[in-house]
Formats: sequence, C-alpha cells, structure tokens
Amino acid sequence: MSSAKAFRIRRAADILLGGGLITHPTEAVWGLACLPNFPAATARLLDLKQRHPAKGLILVAHDAGCFAPLIDPLPVEVRERMLAAWPGPVTFVVPDPDGWAPPWVRGSHDSVAIRVSGHPLTAALSRAVDGPLISTSANPSGANPARTALKARQYFGEQLDYYLVGETGGASRPSRILNALTGEAFRE
Repeated sequence: MSSAKAFRIRRAADILLGGGLITHPTEAVWGLACLPNFPAATARLLDLKQRHPAKGLILVAHDAGCFAPLIDPLPVEVRERMLAAWPGPVTFVVPDPDGWAPPWVRGSHDSVAIRVSGHPLTAALSRAVDGPLISTSANPSGANPARTALKARQYFGEQLDYYLVGETGGASRPSRILNALTGEAFRE
C-alpha cells in the first residue's frame, strides 16, 4: 500500500474514532460510514440520509471474527454458507437476541445485518478502527446510490467530515441482503 493511501486510511479511521462521519468506496457504490458505538454519529448519518431509524443499518467488517458473538451461535451449515460468501457483496441478517449490536444499529429489529467486505479500502478502514463500521449507501433515501465520489459530494457537500479517495469495486449493484437462517432475499 502506498504511503499516500495509508495516510488517507489513517485519517479516515481517526475521524471515525473521533465520532465523525465519512464517505468511502465499497464493492458497488459509495458508502456513508460511522462507528456503531457513536449514537450521535449514527443519528447524524440517518438525518443526512433521511432514513427512518426503525429500518436498521448494516455493519461491515474486514473479518468474520468481528462478528463472532453473532455468528458462533448459528447452526454449522448457516455459518459455513456465510463464510463461503465472504469476503464479498453479500449481507446476512442474523439474530441478535442478546443485543450485541446497539439499538440504533438494529432499528426496530431483533436482528442485525452484517457483511465482511472484499473491498480493500473498506476492509482497511475496518482493520484501522479494529472492528465493524456502519456503512450504508451514500444517498438520500429514495435517490440513486452514489457511484462516484463526485455524486456523493453533490449529495452531501461539506456535511461530511471526510471523503476517502478511491474507486468502487466495480460490482453492478449494492450487496445482496439475505436472511442467514432461511436464505430469503431481502434485496437481490
């Protein structure tokens, strides 16, 4: 990794660790990100996106181990199916009976959506903050997801704390969202 790229990732991670809100490239679109342990940052993200808090948000990490408290209790065949799909653009909704994820992440659900990203910058951000990040498409609700940094900037301008320079992973659509237990698709 170049020193310039390493610097940008460290800068973005420092902003996240300080309770900030950034945008970053993911597998298919640009994402808005904050850390799940900052309720004020999450509220700011939801406000900018004009997203109802009850809908819940996706947690993205660099490694499945970040989600061990959620994954380990699942049946073996479910864990194997999830691990076979990761890293990659597949989000799984898993039960969260013990409230591992904060309520502002889960929304009105007793479950949480999780993904291990195959995008190098998204994964590097997760490694740099040593855990998962909230990542949702960078667009106001109802608008098309930003596929470029320019489009993200058109949507949010100076309202974000940092724009992490990079390219999306080239996927044609945002991640699939599947019920981990049933395989039912919430988004194909």
